[in-house]
Amino acid sequence: MVEPGGDFARLPRMTVTVTSELQGTIVSILVDVGAPVRSGTVLALIESMKMHHEVVSPSDGTVTSIEVSEGATVMAGDAVVSVSAGAVETTPVGTGAATGSDGPAGLDRPDLREVIERHRVGLVEARPDAVAKRRARGRRTARENVADLVDEGTLVEYGPTVIAAQRRRRELDDLIRNTPGDGIVGGLADVNGSLFDDPADRKCVVVSYDYTVLAGTQGGQNHRKKDRLFELAHQWRLPVVFFTEGGGGRPGDTDGVNVAGLDCLAFGLWGELSGLVPLVGINSGYCFAGNAAILGCCDVIIATADSNIGMGGPAMIEGGGLGVYRPTEVGPMDVQRANGVVDLAVADEAEAVEAAKRYLSYFQGPLTSWECADQRLLRHAIPENRLRVYDIRQVIDTLFDTGSVLELRRDFGHGMVTALARIEGRAVGVVANNPTHLAGAIDSDAADKASRFIQLCDAFDLPIVQLCDTPGFMVGPEAEKTGLVRHVSRMFVTTRSVTVPTCTIVLRKGYGLGAQAMASGGFKFPMFCVSWPTGEFGGMGLEGAVKLGYRKELEAEEDPQKRRELYEQLVERMYTVGKGVSMADHFEIDDVIDPAESRHWITTAFASAPPPPPRQGKKRPMIDTW
Repeated sequence: MVEPGGDFARLPRMTVTVTSELQGTIVSILVDVGAPVRSGTVLALIESMKMHHEVVSPSDGTVTSIEVSEGATVMAGDAVVSVSAGAVETTPVGTGAATGSDGPAGLDRPDLREVIERHRVGLVEARPDAVAKRRARGRRTARENVADLVDEGTLVEYGPTVIAAQRRRRELDDLIRNTPGDGIVGGLADVNGSLFDDPADRKCVVVSYDYTVLAGTQGGQNHRKKDRLFELAHQWRLPVVFFTEGGGGRPGDTDGVNVAGLDCLAFGLWGELSGLVPLVGINSGYCFAGNAAILGCCDVIIATADSNIGMGGPAMIEGGGLGVYRPTEVGPMDVQRANGVVDLAVADEAEAVEAAKRYLSYFQGPLTSWECADQRLLRHAIPENRLRVYDIRQVIDTLFDTGSVLELRRDFGHGMVTALARIEGRAVGVVANNPTHLAGAIDSDAADKASRFIQLCDAFDLPIVQLCDTPGFMVGPEAEKTGLVRHVSRMFVTTRSVTVPTCTIVLRKGYGLGAQAMASGGFKFPMFCVSWPTGEFGGMGLEGAVKLGYRKELEAEEDPQKRRELYEQLVERMYTVGKGVSMADHFEIDDVIDPAESRHWITTAFASAPPPPPRQGKKRPMIDTW
């Protein structure tokens, strides 16, 4: 081994000519003749196609000559600098820290610092006044809601440095500080990652209007950000969760050439997603005009108790000459729950986020872990007295996996229960008559409720369990005033349009057209149609059938007591003829079963159906908003 400065210094040196690797112009010579250099030292810079390329020393040594001058044009292979290779004893040029003066992490670079600061502007801690207003109303910020929804650290946000299109009327610094994101936060993230192992099952588009920015109104850039996110959801088949609080369209933007802005793409792109991917809407506080239109397109609307939802806010109402109203008078929750606009009513934003995560999970895949109640309890769920009502929700909770039932639109269409549930971890839809309302008769609201829910299940390949206990469609002059003929007929055209497996279990009453509607159009259309022992059947209600079919016999009996006895005998005879066992031995249904065997029938049938084929596009054109 030769010691530095010893015999090594007396060894002959080899001169290396460093050449250009490309055609370009010498813009800078960074060394002088005689300068010591280390291997990797930048000797010169060549500009080619507007980019600067380094010419570096191949070894330690001393610069012996410079072959070109600044401004000269060189070709690939032309000599630039000559270096005599060998040990150097003095501090050579170009030996500063490789990371430069910014430190090893580079966080002090001005360009990076500017980017970091722009991203910080929209954060909670950077806007204390705006946050304080939210706190005063008992609400969270948009970013807090998004953070609660998504799995920690998974959000990739799009357009966080965007500002409102108001540069012609406001200073840039003002817009940066007060309109971060142009009032919308959105991106890609994971939701429910703890439940599903496959990353593809967890991915989701998350969007939230930011009420702290111009009251969550829809500006030009705001719409463009939505366009971008909606297109991503469409291209990659990603569910969307949208927090919709805000005041609708914004008249104050100045940048651009728009007159009315009615050529924006957001609403059309959003509408195209219906039936393609699950759309989840969450609202708290005021939601008017354009924001409400976004919410109304969603498959499910989750709203807090302090929500006000309307297609026009107070300013629009007053501008139309319709009077002066406070925001809280427009579309309050007691109205929007009863009329069916809201699917899930919750107390606050935290509960809304939990509901959204739970709802979304039914469309993300099966669960491997599940429990269920003792199914023998179902044997006593229906009273032996055929005139006694019972709680259909208790039946549903017992039949399906424990804790898996999520009822939708509970405060609307009371004669029908629609719910998402699981059986052995697999998500299914449940449609059930409610005997505590009109004895389970299907009126217009109940039919609409069931029909839309069936579309939802079919669009995303959820099998449907139909629990029938109905005397038929509702009748009477008052019912007909609701457009009954059209509304109840929706059930027939809708159930015959689906391709998912369906099954029907008759719990008690299975009468007339209503029972056929609860069996996908007729008892031979579902994968199976069975009855519990309490089932009873007929072309119409037994009492009505007796009064209509035996009118002459009843009228011929003059003694009121004997007429009553005859009536009861005829009803009992028809009940005997139409009970479940009689239907089964005539093979009008597939069987009468022990209620405790219901889960076995359901799982066997649904497992027997082939899985749905992969789809590139929609299965249904859209999901009816009503």
